[in-house]
Formats: sequence, C-alpha cells, structure tokens
Amino acid sequence: MRSLVLRNEPGEEGPSSGSFPLPGAAPLFFGNENMALYEHVVITRPDISPAQVDSFVEELTGFLKEKGATIGKTEYWGLRNLAYPIKKQRKGHYSLINIDAPADAIHELERRQRLSEDVMRYMTVRVEELTDEPSPVLSRKERRRD
Repeated sequence: MRSLVLRNEPGEEGPSSGSFPLPGAAPLFFGNENMALYEHVVITRPDISPAQVDSFVEELTGFLKEKGATIGKTEYWGLRNLAYPIKKQRKGHYSLINIDAPADAIHELERRQRLSEDVMRYMTVRVEELTDEPSPVLSRKERRRD
C-alpha cells in the first residue's frame, strides 16, 4: 500500500507537494514568534483608587514585556457607569492597553485576570493595526471639556 503523504528526499529543502502537515512547519513559514495586535480593555472595581488602577496596569504591562510583548499606548478612561450591575457594582475603572504579543502571552494575561479579585470584566480584541491617536472614549471627553 502506498503512503498518501510524500516526504522530502534527504538533502531536499522545503516542503514537497503533498508533504503537509509537517510537524514544526509553522516556524519555517511564519517565523518563530507569531505576534498579533490586540486591544485589551479591563474594568476594575470602583472601590480601588485611580493610583491603584495605574499600578495594576503597570503590573500587567511588566508581565507582558517579560513574555516578549511590546506595549503601545495605555489609557485610563476613568470611573464610568456600567451598562448593568456587575457583582452589585454600578461603576468601574476602565483602562485600555494596546498590545503586540504572541497568543500564549494573551492567554496567560486573561488567565491571571480571571483569578484577580480586582478585575470585574476584561475583553481582548485582535485588530489589524494599532493607532497612537486617542481612543474615541478619550476624544469624546476632550470635546465635552471644550
């Protein structure tokens, strides 16, 4: 019986036709680290101070940098009303972090936030590109002040 998957001859480079799936082929074609761009929004409890929220975000960015991520902008959106009560709370501190990281770092970040008592909700969204401009939430606040 003939094998359905063709293998490379010794000394051949690259995949031959029909040789997929090759174990460990992803680093050959995509590089060693698959980095993606993410926007991460976290809502923390309202009874902690803004300084504690800033130190919490700094802790998160430090952890991500250890995992090989690069951090874009971080924004503190302030204490805002929630659309519905979460854990009997009607307000929360909102923060945004732009991240360029491998998926493993994001999975570990989300795992840590599930365990944290300070985090009420979080959301990570993969995006095509990151901008350095203020987010629509901050630009709306600045327009109201004018």
